[in-house]
Amino acid sequence: MKAALLFVAASLALASCAPAAKAPPAAPAQIARPAPAPPSAPPPVPQAPAYDSWMDAPATPGTWRYEITANGPVAVFISTASIGEFVLSCPRPGSPVGLWRAGTSRVPQVMTIRTETATRSIEVSQPEETNPYLAASIAASDPLLDAMALSKGRFAVEIAGLPALYLPSHAEVSRVIEDCR
Repeated sequence: MKAALLFVAASLALASCAPAAKAPPAAPAQIARPAPAPPSAPPPVPQAPAYDSWMDAPATPGTWRYEITANGPVAVFISTASIGEFVLSCPRPGSPVGLWRAGTSRVPQVMTIRTETATRSIEVSQPEETNPYLAASIAASDPLLDAMALSKGRFAVEIAGLPALYLPSHAEVSRVIEDCR
């Protein structure tokens, strides 16, 4: 038994010489981080400037061109992108004057013509699916045509969903009107 006691004593002596068991490493200290910034709001959509009067708005960039076509005289307002934005047409003398605005719609729309002395709303529609214009016609003797030709430098053409056109009252407009009378 002495041997067993000696063995236990030697074991205890050796155990006391061994280094202590290492404690598990402490978790790293939590560093306070700021909360992520909320997503920024999308940039505001640019709005067309508002004017007290349509006559204060800048003129639509472009130029008028007069032509005699197989279907009669036309005045075409061509934008800087080379698009015929607005057309006045007259198939023959005495016939109605056609008003054509570049744009499409599956349902009838209203075109508003504003001049210095008159404002009129006219129903327009797309005559053919393949024709990218909304069209209306008015009698060649209609006073609105005179108001367009003689307006103080310009007239406006407005259709919901399309940019308003502020067109100069140049000689091409008067010429088509006179050709139709």
